Amino acid sequence: MSEQLKVPTMAEMMAEGKQPEILFWVGSAGSYDDRAKKITRAFVKILNKANVDFAVLGTEESNTGDVAKRAGNEFLFQMQAVMNIEVLNAYEVKRIVTCDPHSFNCLKNEYPGLGGNYDVIHHTQFIEELISSGRLTLDGNTYKGKRITFHDPCYLGRANSVYEAPRDVLKKTNATLIEMKRHKGTALCCGAGGAQMFKDAEPGNKEINILRTEDALETQPEIIATGCPYCNTMMTDGVKFKEKEADIKVMDIAELIADA
Repeated sequence: MSEQLKVPTMAEMMAEGKQPEILFWVGSAGSYDDRAKKITRAFVKILNKANVDFAVLGTEESNTGDVAKRAGNEFLFQMQAVMNIEVLNAYEVKRIVTCDPHSFNCLKNEYPGLGGNYDVIHHTQFIEELISSGRLTLDGNTYKGKRITFHDPCYLGRANSVYEAPRDVLKKTNATLIEMKRHKGTALCCGAGGAQMFKDAEPGNKEINILRTEDALETQPEIIATGCPYCNTMMTDGVKFKEKEADIKVMDIAELIADA
């Protein structure tokens, strides 16, 4: 990385007696997966550019427990969740932003029952806020006329009804947004949801991610945009399977905006 990204931790902020505007929840994928790390960096670049006062938990952040819960291990989920809630509450965290719809859904809908009450938003919602409040301005030519189709992550769209924020952000790039036949409430899962990411496919004649990639390819896109690290992996694999990786890029909305 040529430019130096500033990523303060909550511990450092606390030591200075400061409370950041938002806590950026990186999530396991964003911390460890090489492709997802690029999404994390892109979002941090946006936060730095917009002068957002933010912090991360760093080594104090643990898995939300979402995967354990989806796979049926409620006991492990509660252990992981309670540990995180203790840390978050100790730092008096009010507002959390994350690039991972699975973490978003878990923190927003499942943590309150265990004593973790926060204002949780997805990074596409936060980017929209930054643009509409004038804190972030885009170069309108980077994606002008590019054909982009947006794949709705299940945990962002169908589970939490966040459909407009990612689309509003994409429209601000002056790209040509083309919808797949199945979109918003009828969008098809990329195949990674509910901990499916970590297990073998079930019997059938086609992988879900290939089917979803076919939906996207019908729109003849130059870029498939998404807002989830797992969807990104699944769609990227699908594009590779179709041998289209030379023509079509799979990008997170944070990456699209960081480049603009």
